[in-house]
Amino acid sequence: QVQLVESGGGLVQAGGSLRLSCAASGRTFSSYAMGWFRQAPGKEREFVAAITGSPRNIYYTNYADSVKGRFAISRDNAKNTVTLQMNSLKPEDTAVYYCAAGTGGSESTPPRAHYEYGYWGQGTQVTVSS
Repeated sequence: QVQLVESGGGLVQAGGSLRLSCAASGRTFSSYAMGWFRQAPGKEREFVAAITGSPRNIYYTNYADSVKGRFAISRDNAKNTVTLQMNSLKPEDTAVYYCAAGTGGSESTPPRAHYEYGYWGQGTQVTVSS
């Protein structure tokens, strides 16, 4: 069982930055792949970024094309947290952002599909003004 709580959302101007954090409960956090998804009003939930789980501290990341080069995902297994650093934000990044934990994917490829994640946070709103 994993419980996830996101924080760090807010209102920012285009070109600005935000840092989202996700705090996880559970003693097996390091073995879970962690992902960030987002959902804008009237749209389906979409993949943003993911990072593999690895008890050997070797991680692989994956990003949606729309955020590649602007967003960075990282994790700290000692603190049971995963972070999404978002830079050069655009109005189209406006959405509710969700943290998720799952056991899908492979050792070198984190999962991108929402159905590969079994645990979800409640979401945090990110609004980018133009």
